[in-house]
Amino acid sequence: MIVRSLQDIEGTDRDVRSASGTWRSKRLILAKERVGFSLHETVLYAGTETSMWYANHIEAVYCVEGEAELTNDETGEKHWITPGTVYLLDGHEKHTLRPKTDFRCVCVFNPPVTGREDHDENGVYPLLTEPEGV
Repeated sequence: MIVRSLQDIEGTDRDVRSASGTWRSKRLILAKERVGFSLHETVLYAGTETSMWYANHIEAVYCVEGEAELTNDETGEKHWITPGTVYLLDGHEKHTLRPKTDFRCVCVFNPPVTGREDHDENGVYPLLTEPEGV
């Protein structure tokens, strides 16, 4: 059994800030736990814009605080995301998130991330894995 709080990971290698400065992600469960998914609390900052494309992952995002505009960059369709709303990127959609306020969400990734990922120039997380037995 694993019990871990957000406070436990603050300031550790599980507390990841994007190179772009648009988000901070506290990675509660990672690939090294070997449970088939990763779980993060992420805050995207008000007034920023983050374009993403999870070409290697499926992501579910559940908003717990704040408001943001989500754009499907492939179709132009826009959605207003508020607390209690979930979105699922089940088709590896290219998308952009524009938070109106600081936007706090819980994210689940499959396959799980290692915790070292950040978006590349295309908004993609690389497909990193943990060595066996770690």
